[in-house]
Amino acid sequence: MRPVSKREKIHLRLARDRSSRDSRGFTLLELIVVISIIAIMLAITIPIYSRSLVSARERALRADLNLLRNAIWDYTFDKQKAPTGLDDLRSAGYITKIPDDPMTHEPNWEVVEDEYLLSPEQQDPGLIDVHSASNAVSSDGTAYSTW
Repeated sequence: MRPVSKREKIHLRLARDRSSRDSRGFTLLELIVVISIIAIMLAITIPIYSRSLVSARERALRADLNLLRNAIWDYTFDKQKAPTGLDDLRSAGYITKIPDDPMTHEPNWEVVEDEYLLSPEQQDPGLIDVHSASNAVSSDGTAYSTW
């Protein structure tokens, strides 16, 4: 075995010191950069996600209103009288259940009753329309209760 020179000892010590330093972990600067990137990504995605939730609820509200209004018309023309409430639509089989208002998360729809007759053959007035019970404003600036 040949003797190790002073120069080789220094290179071995530097190599050992470098490898132990690399295994210590991340520097504070690296952690700050990563956290900043995550914060920027969250700042971009959270508003997009919340807008998509509102948009989905508005689409569900329009679909539920369409379903209930069609059921009111069908009931009125079939029975020759308007329903007195949404329970009449469910019990007669025009809807399977009263849907929850997507804005209030409860089946608390605002019903519109009137003496107005929807067809010439209709004998009794009653429920003619339905609206959301929410007082909130939609993304297009109109109140959900006016839809």
